[in-house]
Amino acid sequence: MKIAVIPARGGSKRIPRKNIKNFCGKPMIAWSIEAAKKSGVFDHILVSTDDEEIRDIACGLGVQVPFLRPPHLSDDHAGTTEVIGHATQWALDQNWPITAVCCIYAASPFIQGDDIKRGLEILEAGDWSYVFPAADFSAPIFRSFSQQKNGGVEMFFPDLFLTRSQDLPKALHDTGQFYWGRPSAWLEGARIFDKHSFPLLLPRWRVQDIDDQEDWIRAELIAKHILELNNEDGIQ
Repeated sequence: MKIAVIPARGGSKRIPRKNIKNFCGKPMIAWSIEAAKKSGVFDHILVSTDDEEIRDIACGLGVQVPFLRPPHLSDDHAGTTEVIGHATQWALDQNWPITAVCCIYAASPFIQGDDIKRGLEILEAGDWSYVFPAADFSAPIFRSFSQQKNGGVEMFFPDLFLTRSQDLPKALHDTGQFYWGRPSAWLEGARIFDKHSFPLLLPRWRVQDIDDQEDWIRAELIAKHILELNNEDGIQ
């Protein structure tokens, strides 16, 4: 049995009510729910929330909200692995024979069902604890620098200043869309970014974190093009 867990707490600070705010005509969380359904791989799709309004909207979108998340897993310090571990334990307590659990972030409007399906295929084909989508950085992070208090700059990797960009290692970052994991990994709180995890590479143009208002505006600007392109290509 495979289940999806969509964590969606109500206390988003940087973008108030982010998980249910209207994005291109529907609540933000609807995009994640629709992608989970289109993937065709889940026996159950759950939403883990502490918020009654989010619960009602999620139920109206045809998914399950069988519990309200406890307060200690709903504050700014609650981690993803803890939240998904809690939902995983709940599922096991119902005697569900789960073999894989997919965390799907609620604010992921460009998530695609086919990517979710491919992630599961990779997880089941290998000895991985987690599989999640990643993308490469648009600029070499090894040439990055910070601005100092006096206004000057300092490189994070000064020994690489003379290294050509094409000779630097390729660095990847998490796309913040979904994470497939084995139940034991979630329950044990195994670190996601480690050698037991496999990155499913996505093109940069299909990736956009939405953590603050600037991210939201950027996502809205590119959403119409991406969503229209997906429809033309029949991408789920």
